[in-house]
Amino acid sequence: MVLQAQEGQLTTSAAAVLVATAVPAERDAVARALDGLPGVDVIAAGVGPALAAAATATALTTAAHAGTPYGLVVSTGIAGGFAPHAPVGSLVVADEITAADLGAETSDGFLPVTELGFGTVTHRPPETLVREVATATGARTGAVLTVSTVTGTAVRAAQLRERHPTALAEAMEGFGVAEAASAHRTAVLELRAISNPVGPRDRAAWRIGDALAALTDGFGKLAPVLRSWNPHDS
Repeated sequence: MVLQAQEGQLTTSAAAVLVATAVPAERDAVARALDGLPGVDVIAAGVGPALAAAATATALTTAAHAGTPYGLVVSTGIAGGFAPHAPVGSLVVADEITAADLGAETSDGFLPVTELGFGTVTHRPPETLVREVATATGARTGAVLTVSTVTGTAVRAAQLRERHPTALAEAMEGFGVAEAASAHRTAVLELRAISNPVGPRDRAAWRIGDALAALTDGFGKLAPVLRSWNPHDS
């Protein structure tokens, strides 16, 4: 089952956009680029889909009760990239936000929760917005997988790409953020900066500083899109 996120209206009014990162370093990298852009709030929602969903839902509910609901939620931060499709230092914008390990292991392989007869595993950001973000930032477009356990072997990396041929990156929060946004009928976007290849864990090869710099640069280019995006014009 695939849910199409409702394309909520984005305006320049206060608190129109919620940007959710996992950790403070990512939050600060985004905030440096936006530099107090009116109508945008940036939070560190926590690591993992559950905490990200809870923090995002809390922020969305608080804003709605205050009469200033968000029109867009952006899940962002650094991520692992599937080589050679998403090299270190590049940006990826999700056309699918998919929970890659929500389901069951069987003797015939992995079954997503949807094939068990319930639930959702994928949210799709607004197509027009994805195109605008890719054009503005130079980001590559593809699926971003949400995992609760980061991939650490070449075998699992290959399995994920086999199950999700368009996957460019994996992270730990996007699907949780998208679930919260969907519950509030709010549009969602996921933008990731690649810090390391998906596969065997080699911390010496990680380029976290470069990825955070790419995140800042990307959001600097994204700011005009956030100011002007309106789904009713698409």
